[in-house]
Amino acid sequence: SSHHFRHLMCFALMFCVVSATDVPPPHSTTKPGFPVPMNTNNPGVRKAARFGVYRYNNSSNDLYLFKESQIKKAMVQIVRGLKYMLHVEIERTVCEKREHYSLDSCHFQKKKNLQQMLRCYFEVWIMPWLHKVRVPVALCN
Repeated sequence: SSHHFRHLMCFALMFCVVSATDVPPPHSTTKPGFPVPMNTNNPGVRKAARFGVYRYNNSSNDLYLFKESQIKKAMVQIVRGLKYMLHVEIERTVCEKREHYSLDSCHFQKKKNLQQMLRCYFEVWIMPWLHKVRVPVALCN
């Protein structure tokens, strides 16, 4: 997992550098630290969504693990790190929680009566230099 994090950290720092050099002109209404839309395929966005899913799985009573099926909308805000605001659809997989699986190897449920999709809002706050990830908000319904 430390390799996973190094990659994330590299991305976060790169993102900060890009944003810092791209300062809006004085007459612009964009304030530093204002949330900006991100491409939902962005690797940092996808990693953040997975952290949201981990948080959901850790707090749910479901027998099965859920996994992100679609990232609908993503915003990021630079605030002592990167704070992602994500609208994500997650679906039940065939992997049971009591086993230890890598979510990447978990396929979505094919059995009609076990299929379930939830719409989630995640806030995922990544502080790369502290090797910290917090998920202050994980709301799914």
